[in-house]
Amino acid sequence: MLGLPGVLRTCIMNRIRLLVITLACAAALSACSSGGNTPSASEVDKPTPDQAKTAAQERDTDRQQLEQIPPPAKSRYMAIHTRESWGNPFLIVGKKTVTLRIMKPEPPHSDLAPGTLMQPAGARRQELTLRLSDLPEALAALPQEAWPYGRVIAVEEGPVTVRADRIPVRRNVETTIQLLNDLGVVVYEWPGAGLLR
Repeated sequence: MLGLPGVLRTCIMNRIRLLVITLACAAALSACSSGGNTPSASEVDKPTPDQAKTAAQERDTDRQQLEQIPPPAKSRYMAIHTRESWGNPFLIVGKKTVTLRIMKPEPPHSDLAPGTLMQPAGARRQELTLRLSDLPEALAALPQEAWPYGRVIAVEEGPVTVRADRIPVRRNVETTIQLLNDLGVVVYEWPGAGLLR
């Protein structure tokens, strides 16, 4: 019975390590795929029926994993007004990619390092740039502790410097919201979207 907190701590730390490795791999794959010449939409082959079926099965698996997270309590997340205070995943949607901001869970408190002195919020914050197609898998890989408000995610339209980029960014926001709705994740459109940060 006395060893139980140590076992739980080890389990949580292993899960965090796995999450960090998974997200690092996703970021590396995203960086590799964004380099070089990107084929135009007409050059990209449409998925075969088998590929579409596999993608649908993966999406169902991701949705089932996300359903393990409890539904959100609106009273908890509507009171948050700054990005720094937001504890759930946060998405910034750009023209071609999405940036996923997450807060790694606080480490277990001990008598040797009380409080958050060893790991302040800024050190626990992590950002990953992903293709939209990789987002379901990345969200499903997050531990339940990364969702303190329940299954809700803040979505913000990324700032644009050229007026012509405004429409593609907004379309990508709409696609992202539809994808999140399909996954059963509640979307909270962040106030002040599209403004320079």
